[in-house]
Amino acid sequence: MPRFDLDLCELENYRPEIREPKDFDEFWRRTLDENVFDSSEICFQKIETSLKTVEVWDIQFPGFGGHPIRAWYVFPAGTQKRLPTIIQFQGYGGGRGLPVEHLEWASVGFAHFFMDTRGQGGTWGSGGVTSDPVGSSSADQGFMTRGIQNQDDYYYRRLYVDAHHAVEAAVNLPWTDSTQLIADGISQGGGLAIAAAVLNQRTKLALIDVPFLNHFERAVGLSEGTPYDEVVRYLSVRRDCVDRVFKTLSYFDGANFAKRAKIPALFSTALLDTVCPPSLVFATKNWWNNAASADIEVYNFNGHEGGQWHHWQKQIAWLDAHGVRA
Repeated sequence: MPRFDLDLCELENYRPEIREPKDFDEFWRRTLDENVFDSSEICFQKIETSLKTVEVWDIQFPGFGGHPIRAWYVFPAGTQKRLPTIIQFQGYGGGRGLPVEHLEWASVGFAHFFMDTRGQGGTWGSGGVTSDPVGSSSADQGFMTRGIQNQDDYYYRRLYVDAHHAVEAAVNLPWTDSTQLIADGISQGGGLAIAAAVLNQRTKLALIDVPFLNHFERAVGLSEGTPYDEVVRYLSVRRDCVDRVFKTLSYFDGANFAKRAKIPALFSTALLDTVCPPSLVFATKNWWNNAASADIEVYNFNGHEGGQWHHWQKQIAWLDAHGVRA
């Protein structure tokens, strides 16, 4: 795969102007006001598994519109104290899967809250169990164009509220240290971690890997394959909707959230990533709290897989350096 994006020296200084609606803050204030989290609706049940070193709990909490959202909550067996908690979001098309897929954070002493993604979970992995009861008008395959004609109807409005409420749900569980909450995710999960970290001020740190949902006007047409190409296909049919579509997407652009970030974040990107190209990641990283509190790891010869377990080890060291340790 030849290099196709900006050179690294250009990426490090890449902070483009991003389309931002004048009512961005009001839109999200109204959205959260219309979807107040109700902690009395949280349900949790211990799950019996063959695992000996961790406990697994099946969580249900109210998301956007009060819709039930599921999650796994995994932490070291025999825990007697509240733990720093990783609140993790899934990549595009995947679901929460099986508990045995989520052992790494508990193995180093963290509690791990892994949110299922509404309506997804049927593309790869071990599936999901959370439905999306809201329909949409004409759309391409997948989720990127569902309700894309209006920001109030857009699929990711529901999903960003779910992410915000996942933080609230985690806080209300008895093994969570509410002063040490970390939003975490890869690809779509990275985009949701950005939204959760900015919309919910309970978060202390963010781990954002090869994130999706950034710098849309560059992404659509530059990246290769799903998910951004869903918007390309949609606009190839709905030729008269270009401005309307990008206006909607501007309310969900990670770079616009990054301008409002207040906490440290560790990003990662890969220079051969054609799914979430590095310029999209750097655009958001370089806007993050005016680049005052954002670090990034760059993987020169990787694609969308990024740093994988090599990067996870760097995340642990980064959290430790920021005073978060189990």
